[in-house]
Amino acid sequence: MKIDHLVVNIDSFVQEDENFIRKVHTIGLPYEPKWGKGTKGFKVSNIWIGNEYFELIKIKSKDGGGWIESWTEDYHSGHRGLIGFALEVDDIEGTYQKLISQNIQASTPEPLKFKWFFKLLSKTMPWKNSYLPKFEGMPFQFFLQQLNDEKSKAFMQKYMVPNSREKNINGILEVKIYGTLAEQDKNIIKTLFQDYKMNDSTITVSLGRQIISFVESKKHSVEVILDCENEEKSTKQIEIGNNLIIKNN
Repeated sequence: MKIDHLVVNIDSFVQEDENFIRKVHTIGLPYEPKWGKGTKGFKVSNIWIGNEYFELIKIKSKDGGGWIESWTEDYHSGHRGLIGFALEVDDIEGTYQKLISQNIQASTPEPLKFKWFFKLLSKTMPWKNSYLPKFEGMPFQFFLQQLNDEKSKAFMQKYMVPNSREKNINGILEVKIYGTLAEQDKNIIKTLFQDYKMNDSTITVSLGRQIISFVESKKHSVEVILDCENEEKSTKQIEIGNNLIIKNN
């Protein structure tokens, strides 16, 4: 299991404001918001960071144009920031069965499909997703993702350009999530992850070279620490919206 990508609800300026786009470039991230998938109902722009990425989402219509229904509702209710936390797994069916056996009601692993043209046409992506319940204390949810095969993975990696790896920023090292966890949220964490440590105010999850930290706080926010070997960019950071900060380390 590893961190794959973060799905982030954004306002229009993140994709359209040239000054903001240049700020993203100044920390070494080659952001091209005009690229990325979309329909008449939503627009995606990606920031590729090694083998991980940010998926920035702007909803353009009431129904979301084929985007995930519950996330579309949250967007229209004012949600901005981290909405979906994708974890790449090697055995999505096995992980799903483990969650279900512990009364974590994850969705059945299914391919991601986008519908458009009055829902008459659809496109199926080369991976399966399984969505865990939304956290009760924080406004996001984990979901599992597994590509169909190594050929699909190699194909997708070809499209992860332009990539910050060219600037010696090689991936996501740590995601720090500040806020309050409900007991059910803690149960999800303990069931989903094998290697974790808990104390009074922090839960630390180890995923090989990556870490996910949950830090008790009255205010919800997210910090993403990048693996930066570029000295010129190593102290720079940028804030997206009002609760997500990307930092080079």
